[in-house]
Amino acid sequence: MESRVIGIDLAGSQRRITGLCSLGSDLSCELARAKLDDEILAFIQERRPKLIAIDAPLSFPAGGENLRRCDRELVKMGVRPLPPGLGPMRMLTERGIRLRRILEGLGYKVIEVFPTGAQKVLGLPSKRDLKALRLGLISLGIKGIPEDVDVHLLDAVTCALVGVSYLKGEFVKVGDEREGVIIMPKPSLPEGRSPR
Repeated sequence: MESRVIGIDLAGSQRRITGLCSLGSDLSCELARAKLDDEILAFIQERRPKLIAIDAPLSFPAGGENLRRCDRELVKMGVRPLPPGLGPMRMLTERGIRLRRILEGLGYKVIEVFPTGAQKVLGLPSKRDLKALRLGLISLGIKGIPEDVDVHLLDAVTCALVGVSYLKGEFVKVGDEREGVIIMPKPSLPEGRSPR
């Protein structure tokens, strides 16, 4: 059976668009948009991935802090995550934690990723130029990204690509298990390599 990774650019509210990417072992992608948790879960269950990479905080900071250790380490790397417990991010964090519990209960491996930071590490163009970001992802071996893609789908593709690097052992763990870990890719992902 083909090894698949699913990347999720999770929205904080079920009224807003969540981007989904199923990435095959040949780096061909299947993209979808969802709103409801049930739609996200159905997309996953139909594909039975080896790994799910979610763009959302999957834990809250300890001791009343604004940022977790992993968030502070990202800041030192030149990437600026939003505080998981403040404003609309609280709703996103709560949804991420809830989905992770459901998915892990179903037997899936789930990791937290941060596509904005991953895009920077991989030398990809900024999201301010979606056309250039799409072409950058294609240059890394991703197949099947349509021209009319939006930022949610490109972030979902990036999440899945980080998942591929995780399965290959080509990743960096940021943070600690106690407060939360964000998986970042190593600076280069060889073109055409696939998940195991």
